[in-house]
Amino acid sequence: MRLDLNNTVNSADEAASETVDHGPVTWRDFVQLAKPGIIFSNSITAFGGFWVASGWQINWLQMLYTMIGTALVMASGCVLNNYLDRDMDTKMARTQQRALPSGKLSAQTVMLYGIILGVIGVSGLGLLVNPMTALLGLIGLFVYVWIYTAWFKRTSVWSTFVGSFSGAIPPVIGYCAVRPEIDAGAIILFGILFLWQPPHFWALGIRRMEEYRAAGFPLLPVVRGTYVTKISMIRYIVLLVPLSLLLYVYGYVNVFYFYAATIMGLYWAFLCIKGFKAQDEELWAKKMFIYSINYLTLLFIIMVITTVSTNH
Repeated sequence: MRLDLNNTVNSADEAASETVDHGPVTWRDFVQLAKPGIIFSNSITAFGGFWVASGWQINWLQMLYTMIGTALVMASGCVLNNYLDRDMDTKMARTQQRALPSGKLSAQTVMLYGIILGVIGVSGLGLLVNPMTALLGLIGLFVYVWIYTAWFKRTSVWSTFVGSFSGAIPPVIGYCAVRPEIDAGAIILFGILFLWQPPHFWALGIRRMEEYRAAGFPLLPVVRGTYVTKISMIRYIVLLVPLSLLLYVYGYVNVFYFYAATIMGLYWAFLCIKGFKAQDEELWAKKMFIYSINYLTLLFIIMVITTVSTNH
């Protein structure tokens, strides 16, 4: 299966040329292109990975380099995602007013902006942190931009699964900034983010199902329906709960994390199961989406607080 990017580019440029002028370009437009909300939430996971690997023995300058480099790589991925999705974004109410689909910024400017961010981010990780983090950043960027955005997102219900590989990279970068090896801690952190993402994103997919359908995204709820999507969501959450507890089993965190992660994970599973009897699916999906964000944020905050002060 081959994606015709030339047609995508032409249709997007034509759509942008037909939009009205929304005023002068400002620095806020460039910030929004990088999706600061996504960068912030994923930076928390990178911070958590760094802290867990450090065991409270923090090299603050190394942490600063890691956080900035990781944020720049994530920003690059988000900007290039905007560049490739600009034709689809014109068809969705929640995205058509963004700077690129609205015609406020040119496609060439956005593409160059994304490439520059990626080069600086990956280079910074390689030169100021270690080669392992740079390699991880490059792999995550490639998978997110080309495998997920340019290919699977437009062609397959497996897009969310594929995108989860790149989305699970930030905490591993943070961890490997301290311990440049893929050991048990790195794998567990990767697994937590990998299993968290599908139920999180599918909740949004159910909320915005008609928009995704109109835009032509073959998202799971669009193609298979909400019942199948709910079944898939609960599968990931049920796997996430025991996997998240492995951080305690391997001695990275104390027992408080064990209980907190268990309670939060089981409640998320309960909330998901309630969706099978939900009369208002959009309201239920909204609650699931909000809880998933709070779950991840709180889980990593607790992970940091309960990190055991020993070297692994």
